[in-house]
Amino acid sequence: MPSYQSLDAVKNISVVGTGTIGASWATYFLSKGFKVNAWDPSDGWEQRILSFINNAWPQIQNLGFIGEFKETNIILCSSLKEALTGTDFVQESAPEQLKLKQSLFKQIDEYTSKNIIVSSSTSGLIMSDMQGRLENANRFVVGHPFNPPHLIPLVEVLGGKNTDVLAVDWAINFYNKIGKHAIKLKKEVPGHLANRLQAALWREAVLAVQNDLASVEDINAAVAMGPGLRWALMGPHMIMNLTGGAGGYRKMLDHFGPGISGWWETMNENPQLSTVLKKELINGIEEEAKGRSIAQLEEERDEQLVELLIMLKRLKKTGH
Repeated sequence: MPSYQSLDAVKNISVVGTGTIGASWATYFLSKGFKVNAWDPSDGWEQRILSFINNAWPQIQNLGFIGEFKETNIILCSSLKEALTGTDFVQESAPEQLKLKQSLFKQIDEYTSKNIIVSSSTSGLIMSDMQGRLENANRFVVGHPFNPPHLIPLVEVLGGKNTDVLAVDWAINFYNKIGKHAIKLKKEVPGHLANRLQAALWREAVLAVQNDLASVEDINAAVAMGPGLRWALMGPHMIMNLTGGAGGYRKMLDHFGPGISGWWETMNENPQLSTVLKKELINGIEEEAKGRSIAQLEEERDEQLVELLIMLKRLKKTGH
């Protein structure tokens, strides 16, 4: 039975791939006191990751971390082998390309100690496909965050066919130990769980545009100003439990279940992303954005996320 690195012994973390997700992961790990070795094969990545961390650091501070970012805590490595030297944990966030991941995993397996857990940020690829015939496939897991990882607590954790269940448990315990909210998925499906839930809602949102049910802006408001507010506090099953009043989920299922089942029967249409529909979606979002750039919209999102997280943290402390 494999023996993995002790959770308390994790001091140095390798971040492989420093795009938006990798840079955000690096920010979070640094804020938790870890040393980070980062590497990316693209040109100019060193300046981009430092810029990301410096821009994100005030958000981390607003969430209660009062330390300053010290560039000495992150090593920008010139090679993958250097980034993996002496590592205690690997967070891989390379592009979503199966062959690329397979090749990268083979190198990571070669360059790291066999008791080190390797976690992939993949948002939709299957671990069983990625780990292939690795010599030490048992220690490779999926640790899929939600963007941006330095703010959003959720991490979906699961293994492939050749992953040791103890490796999955290790990853869950590690993420929870450093302040994340890790959930365990029982099986592999494309897109994992959270993205599938998100995709199901987006499917209906696109259909609403295709079928001229409402404008793009009003469809967004239907979520953000309605159920989205409740979903920030409780998941769909618990919200439905409250829908049943004093009778709870049992009452809800008996009273509202048949009607909702009828709605489901009408949800058998998939949108066709035609040129016309894509143009309508793009025009609608540009109209709602009112000239704000992606960077400005991301800044607005993150500022509001910080405020929401502060509120949720306060409620948790008071027992509400």
